Amino acid sequence: MRIAENWKDFEILDTSGGEKLERWGKTVLIRPDPQVIWHTPKGEEWRHADARYNRSASGGGSWEIFRRHPQFWSIHYDDLTFKISPTGFKHTGLFPEQAVNWDFFRQKIREANRPVRVLNLFAYTGGATLACAAEGAAVCHVDASKGMVAWARENQALSGLSDKPIRWIVDDCQKFVEREIRRGSFYDGVIMDPPSYGRGPGGEVWKLEDCVYDLVRLSSGVLTENPLFFAINSYTTGLSPSVMEYILGATVGKRFPGRGETFSSEIGLPVTGSGYPLPCGSTAVWQSK
Repeated sequence: MRIAENWKDFEILDTSGGEKLERWGKTVLIRPDPQVIWHTPKGEEWRHADARYNRSASGGGSWEIFRRHPQFWSIHYDDLTFKISPTGFKHTGLFPEQAVNWDFFRQKIREANRPVRVLNLFAYTGGATLACAAEGAAVCHVDASKGMVAWARENQALSGLSDKPIRWIVDDCQKFVEREIRRGSFYDGVIMDPPSYGRGPGGEVWKLEDCVYDLVRLSSGVLTENPLFFAINSYTTGLSPSVMEYILGATVGKRFPGRGETFSSEIGLPVTGSGYPLPCGSTAVWQSK
């Protein structure tokens, strides 16, 4: 497991009974986590949380507020700053475990020692986008949610990166990639963080297990002839890191035989209370040699 262990403004304090106790800056939240199937004793620190997200039996859920806390606030990672705000669907606007991938992308861009273009698909609030831009890459950020792209642009301003060459696109990722291929627009790196399940504007059903191979095969068509990396993130429990690695090998690896290598792993975060890492998803990567 690759662990995002360099955070100072974020910390998982403890986990138990389907929940995790997290510190986001000075605010402490309790959020559900299906990976937490153990029932270890909950210590006194659980009583000092500012809010808890409670799931509803009919779907969704809501926040139970214990202590007054800001509607939104900022936390830092390295030279990046992110707006945090508890949303109605339990998320806060950031996946801290992805910091281990941000560090990897930055290293690859830095070591390339040449101009680099990166395409970030399903780009959410821009963690990977800003990490790549901070290292000097020109980034195309694509997400179907206008609100998430607006949030990402707030993070750009907070991070002092408003002068960086970031192209902001609100669009269906697959349709955008198809157009980029037709336009002959190519990238040195591709990042994708597709949802496990969703519906398109016309009612189309998106299920990651059924769609990811075709999407990766399509997206490999926007890579330059000298690419740096192609990364897929997944939070779908039924889609193992090895399966995603196989897909990358059968698509990107097939297009660039002998010129790169693939690897995959779970990614996670350290838990202060236990000393053990909490698995938080997985990533598969093709990278140039």
